[in-house]
Amino acid sequence: MKRYKLMKDFKGIYKKGTTFFLISESEFIGVKEFVLQTRNLDGKIILSEKELKNHFRQIY
Repeated sequence: MKRYKLMKDFKGIYKKGTTFFLISESEFIGVKEFVLQTRNLDGKIILSEKELKNHFRQIY
């Protein structure tokens, strides 16, 4: 399972350094969407590929 770490605060909801797991990845007509869930399972976020690259770094 892929892990991502937040590199900068995300929309005032999650703080820098929060660890997320990638639980779903989909593509529809060239637009990729990713669903990430926090390590302690308290929240999910849906991101575009651009947001993922700007705010997150892959750990594993």
